Amino acid sequence: MQKMLREIEKLGALVEDACDLSRHSSFHIGGISPAVFPKNREQMLATLQLLTESKTRFAVMGYASNVVFSDQGFDGILIFTGRMNNATWQGNILAVDAGTSLRSVALAARDRSLTGAEFAYGVPGTVGGAVFMNAGAFGQEMAEICVKSDYFDTKTLTLGSFVGKDQGFGTRTSIYAEHPEFVILGATLQLAEGDREEINARIADQTERRKRTQPLEYPSAGSVFKRPEGDFAGRLIDVCGLKGVCVGDACVSEKHAGFIINKGHATAADVRELVEMIRERVFAQTGVLLECEIRFIG
Repeated sequence: MQKMLREIEKLGALVEDACDLSRHSSFHIGGISPAVFPKNREQMLATLQLLTESKTRFAVMGYASNVVFSDQGFDGILIFTGRMNNATWQGNILAVDAGTSLRSVALAARDRSLTGAEFAYGVPGTVGGAVFMNAGAFGQEMAEICVKSDYFDTKTLTLGSFVGKDQGFGTRTSIYAEHPEFVILGATLQLAEGDREEINARIADQTERRKRTQPLEYPSAGSVFKRPEGDFAGRLIDVCGLKGVCVGDACVSEKHAGFIINKGHATAADVRELVEMIRERVFAQTGVLLECEIRFIG
């Protein structure tokens, strides 16, 4: 492992031999693992090539805002894309690296009086992560603006792109979620002309609604469960009397039952146990089997 990390370091990427994953997780949970932080696609591709050819286990992360890292860390190398943030505009078309923050995309679009990305302002993730899970909020989602995504196929060691419907977007999923061998490198977003003041007003309104309805004062991984057909996970969890229920310091939020929050020293084991408790209780009382939206890594 050390030899591999030194080879990656020669590429120019930032390397941490013993990275505290809790510092890179919106949940503030996780053990220790080797981690790599490429700053552009060239470093990313070279890193992926080395790891794939050496059969070294790895996983690719953005801001880790929708994951829970294991308390024991990760048995391999984690690649964080957050330094990969090159963006190029051509009119209303934005070509952007996978590590670019959604917030910066929303602000850049607003400054150009382009609409379609307002929902992304308050989503604490990267473009790559948003494409991977077809992130969305307030009735909008990535599928509506992502017209193309670029990837590296770790099985064939080739580059490729998916266009339009070939990206396989669904409810909090995409072709990338179904095929983890495809590592997202970037995306092309198409926005529409709009009125800057109206765009800014929508961003402000959505920000206020998030503050009012979501437990933003606590570490979390956002919404824990996918929305069940015809209902809301938060409502089902609430009617089952689970608001405020805790396992260790992992608790169902009293403000929004669709969130699990870290009240201080929650562990990945606490979160996993609470997730299963919620799924079992909701299924027993309502017949609905909730599908977990967050990913457990390690």
